[in-house]
Amino acid sequence: MDRPRDMAAIAALAPVVPVLTIERVADAVPLARALVRGGLRVLEITLRTGVALEALRAIACEVPDAVVGAGTVLNAQQLDQARQAGARFVVSPGCTPALVTAALASELPFLPGVQTVSEAMVLAERGISLLKFFPADTVGGLGWLKAVAAPLAGVRFCPTGGIGPDTAPAYLSLANVACVGGSWVAPRNAVVAKDWAAIERLAAAAANLKQP
Repeated sequence: MDRPRDMAAIAALAPVVPVLTIERVADAVPLARALVRGGLRVLEITLRTGVALEALRAIACEVPDAVVGAGTVLNAQQLDQARQAGARFVVSPGCTPALVTAALASELPFLPGVQTVSEAMVLAERGISLLKFFPADTVGGLGWLKAVAAPLAGVRFCPTGGIGPDTAPAYLSLANVACVGGSWVAPRNAVVAKDWAAIERLAAAAANLKQP
């Protein structure tokens, strides 16, 4: 399998990036395999649980077709921990100068979160032109993305936050949207029940969502 080395290439692998909060390490590998079988190779493991790094490490080692990264990265220490665990990219809900500097120095593909035009301009000046728009549904959604398309012509986005199967197609129809992030492809009840077949079906439906 190809091993993309920048965030734009990673985002191009599938229209939806599953945002995964893993509570049991034993679920990590079968969950990742189900998503990959369904056609979603890019997986974001949020650093919101005590087992997140261990889960990320397991997927990186045992699911070679997955492109696994770390989400909810808040500082340089977490970034380094994610890199050591095998993360192929890192995602943050927002951005600070220190985190941006650390991410650029690490050479890991980096998807920082923004809510405003000013934040997007600051990151574009640092050479980062693919940004996470978060939380998309509560800070402007489709209207915001349409409004900034012309003034931020060189910037593309991965909207995340409150997006589901009913709204994802509208986001993906926008030329300045590279992909969307969402948790609906791995609902907690299905993970708890170890219903990997159901998750694979959800992933396959998400992988077939069309982009312009």
